[in-house]
Amino acid sequence: MDFDQLITFIEVAKLSSFSRAGRKLYRSQPAVSAQIQQLEQECGARLFDRTTKSVSLTDAGRIFFTCAERLLAQRQEGMKAIADQGETPQGGLAIGANEATCLYVLPGVFAKYSDLYPSVAISIYRNFTRKIVERLEDGTLDVGIVTMPLDSAKLTTRPIFRDRLMLMLPAGSPLAKLKSVPIEVAAKEKFIYPKTGYTRQVLDKLFRPYSGLQVRMELPSVEMIKSFVAAGMGVSILSESFAAPEAKANTIKLLPLDGVELYRELGLAYNEKNLSRSAKAFIEMIESGVGLDRRLPGIKRAQAAKNAKSR
Repeated sequence: MDFDQLITFIEVAKLSSFSRAGRKLYRSQPAVSAQIQQLEQECGARLFDRTTKSVSLTDAGRIFFTCAERLLAQRQEGMKAIADQGETPQGGLAIGANEATCLYVLPGVFAKYSDLYPSVAISIYRNFTRKIVERLEDGTLDVGIVTMPLDSAKLTTRPIFRDRLMLMLPAGSPLAKLKSVPIEVAAKEKFIYPKTGYTRQVLDKLFRPYSGLQVRMELPSVEMIKSFVAAGMGVSILSESFAAPEAKANTIKLLPLDGVELYRELGLAYNEKNLSRSAKAFIEMIESGVGLDRRLPGIKRAQAAKNAKSR
């Protein structure tokens, strides 16, 4: 029995599926099945009831699940204790953030942290805030960069970045000549929506009163949305920082919407009771502003608000 088998067992139990656990762990379904069979042989008991439609824990499996979670938690505590013996952070640092945040906000942070603490191995879990919170609460992640506000009794949260959501237009759009766009005018355009996420929620709420809204496409990534808007396929709403390079190059135009303030705020989230030295160093670095790109509009506004509040 090894920890890799325990991790696979826990994921199968949580997801009630061998195939979904395999996708999450980047393993084939036969490899997952083989690990579970080895565990069952070693335990001398069937851990899962399997049917063509579902997978569920047996009584023995439920007992083993509790033990497996405890063993993994003890392993993590032991590794953190060893890593924290020295004065300089070392060991591992597991961070959660969505893909756009990793691409447009955090590269400088990760680079600076690696320069300061080269002995720390950084792993990044890319997902939405809800999934990141789950992993922070169960101790799988050390720190999360999440969309605020966040409601979790187990986690400490601190805002670090505020970004304006703006209307993104093709550079050749007639609306690009305006300084701002009324919502009712924007609602007449053909829209490109993100499939999921915080901005999608904002769009759904913002344009709910406009029954004639045309959603031309739904795309899964920020890069695709920017490319299709630049090609003249439609307009969208996007965080200002995510499209700053394209706006500067004049391949797209970013304009505020009249009469509404749209923002996306990012925050640090972590369990204060279970922080390694490497996680504490990362949090302190972020809060001091080291590594954050001051050219990003959201950083400037967040810093200005912080300065104004301190006066």
